[in-house]
Amino acid sequence: MKGDVLKRLFRAVASEDSQAIQSMLSIVVEEERKLGHTSLAEQLENIVRKTTRFSKPEALSAAPHEGIPSATSNHTISKIADARSLTLLSSKHRFNHPFIVTVPHDSLRHHMILSDAVETRFCRIEREYAARDRLVHHGLRYRQKILLYGSPGCGKTMGAERIAWNTGLTLVKVRFDAMVSSYLGETATNLREVFETAAATPCLLFIDECDALAKSREDSQEVGEIKRVVNTFLQLLDEYEVSNGLLVAATNLTKFLDEAVWRRFDDAIEVLKPTEPEIRAILKQTLSSVEVGSIDWNSIVQKMTNFSAAQIVRAAQDAAKRAILDREELVIQEHLEESIQDILASHA
Repeated sequence: MKGDVLKRLFRAVASEDSQAIQSMLSIVVEEERKLGHTSLAEQLENIVRKTTRFSKPEALSAAPHEGIPSATSNHTISKIADARSLTLLSSKHRFNHPFIVTVPHDSLRHHMILSDAVETRFCRIEREYAARDRLVHHGLRYRQKILLYGSPGCGKTMGAERIAWNTGLTLVKVRFDAMVSSYLGETATNLREVFETAAATPCLLFIDECDALAKSREDSQEVGEIKRVVNTFLQLLDEYEVSNGLLVAATNLTKFLDEAVWRRFDDAIEVLKPTEPEIRAILKQTLSSVEVGSIDWNSIVQKMTNFSAAQIVRAAQDAAKRAILDREELVIQEHLEESIQDILASHA
């Protein structure tokens, strides 16, 4: 059994937290199964099952979690051990809110239109992950910690989903609303718990709006608690040793990041607004499920100059909806122009 798993099991027992104890027992079972100790894993699983048969139904219930079945269902412990280890260990005990939420693999968005330079860098991350064992054989480590930055709506979140899809990793998103606490010192403790949980189970840990954790410590407006959180975040990035997983952070506010954050990442990729050829490609990809009439693409693309990828997708989807609601056979120039005007008006 890994030392960190053993320490967390002892912590759970010492805190007399039945929910955490049951979660740790499931992790121990899964660890033994991964080590090939199938017989021992089955025996331990039977012990857990017999012990919990007469316990309260909620004793093994997972925290509310997207795509993860309750432990009181007919699913076996072995089928949900990984999911539970990513859920129960990270929950705000006072309010029972999960610090992290997993995204079902089928819900991941992974078709992206990127510039050649950015596409090459994304592919390099995915290729290194696929070849991680060969790299280790030569004393090299694959890129594990990635920072995505750029203006809002340019595809940072989708980039994390795309990497998770292509690597086959479970995407785990940090929930700041549950993790950030007004209690002195608790946010840093919550953050450490999230990192420990993610490091124990292969996943892609996605930290969106990471500037909330990595604000410049030179800002005189920030209180001491924020600076302690930043120090903890930097320390955790240094110590983070993933178990065949990845960490992806994203931010729109690079000018507010602490300078020390940048060197903690193995790669930092700027996701730029689409160029004209990319705008055209995004439009055509988004409209691929509907019939499209005669459209002056050059005119439409010119009107979308400086749009983010999200705005382009929205305009195309709105145009398709207009065509369907008007019972038109085709998406025409007028539909797109009206949708573009709506977006411009909403951002005026």
